[in-house]
Amino acid sequence: RPPPTLAYQPHLPAVPEWLNKGDNAWQLTASTFVGLQSMPGLIILYASIVKKKWAVNSAFMALYAFAAVLICWVLLCYRMAFGDELLPFWGKGAPALGQKYLARQARVPESTHYRNDGSIESPVSQPLYPMATLVYFQFTFAAITMILVAGSVLGRMNIRAWMAFVPLWLVFSYTVGAFSLWGGGFLYHWGVIDYSGGYVIHLSSGIAGFTAAYWVGPRLKSDRERFPPNNILLMIAGAGLLWMGWSGFNGGAPYAANITASVAVMNTNISAATSLVPWFTMMILHKKSVWLQQVDDTLGVFHTHAVAGLMGGLVTGLLAEPTLCSMTLPVSGTRGAFYGGSGGKQFLKQVVAALFVIGWNIVSTTIILLVIRIFMPLRMPEHELLIGDDAVHGEEAYALWGDGEKYDPNRHGSVFGAAEITPNDFGQSTARGVTINL
Repeated sequence: RPPPTLAYQPHLPAVPEWLNKGDNAWQLTASTFVGLQSMPGLIILYASIVKKKWAVNSAFMALYAFAAVLICWVLLCYRMAFGDELLPFWGKGAPALGQKYLARQARVPESTHYRNDGSIESPVSQPLYPMATLVYFQFTFAAITMILVAGSVLGRMNIRAWMAFVPLWLVFSYTVGAFSLWGGGFLYHWGVIDYSGGYVIHLSSGIAGFTAAYWVGPRLKSDRERFPPNNILLMIAGAGLLWMGWSGFNGGAPYAANITASVAVMNTNISAATSLVPWFTMMILHKKSVWLQQVDDTLGVFHTHAVAGLMGGLVTGLLAEPTLCSMTLPVSGTRGAFYGGSGGKQFLKQVVAALFVIGWNIVSTTIILLVIRIFMPLRMPEHELLIGDDAVHGEEAYALWGDGEKYDPNRHGSVFGAAEITPNDFGQSTARGVTINL
């Protein structure tokens, strides 16, 4: 065996023997990509896709969630999701902040998978980088899930209720799904496939968002009927950051810069370019369903995440390729139903896991919101709903009147100076010299 190159020679304490600089560099890069999906990706998207009067409020809801999740994550929630087992679906909460904890080699303690005879089938997941890298990477997943939930209640949820909801939902909902499927919980050891959050993130946020939208109540009738984006170009920019961030989202899931990461990055971008089923349910099925229309899911998070996550998980049960499964999963012999053998059983596992995630999110989200409602209203008062950002935050996104409607002097003040009407080159009349009292 040749001696290690200079770059990989141990140099304690900053470069211990177990550290793989390539894996660590990729994981930190992937973490940054995922973080950019939320901050600024979804913040820009949300602030631009809503009416002007909700731009500041929507951006702040996402920004607060990103910051609050990080604080809760390192104080308690990381180890509830990836620490020692408390219950088959929950880890023991504890801080993930100490120097000794963050500087040691990353490890998911409950990930060792045993055969029925008690022998080890898959060893403990122990990536070749520090705990600090893993804690931050998993934080970015928790943060984006929380911000996706916000997309269902934009334009009417009481900001104080949202601030209370974020840490409670993180503790009592997200950590349960994460531990059960990723952290060594019962679904992980049963062999359920959730490669990078189809259930933990997308199905969870879509169901929780839809449930929250039901309990919070709808937007004003005028907002539901007319909700144009206030800045289409920025909206596309936010969506672009979200798209490119998926390379880190799925490329970082193997915890290493390996073949699986490369295949995942390519597959992720192809999938994004060919997405169709969530569009169908949102644009066609939703309009024909009286039940779906009764819940005001502002940005259609149910369709873009719950439907997509559910479909992804179920189709995985059909199409999971045996060789790729062997690269990433703790249970050997895993395959989709289309590959024969035990594949039919795998599809059943995917169905049961989906039902667990759906049921848990409906119940936990409902309980959390009903408890919050005891202390404060979930929905903004009518006068704040009418005015928007200026009433809620004392700020407005743009120094312009209106949300795309025609100028109304009764609403927007008087006009100083007469408007000079002149024909343009196309024979149309145009107005010049109009000054609006803002």
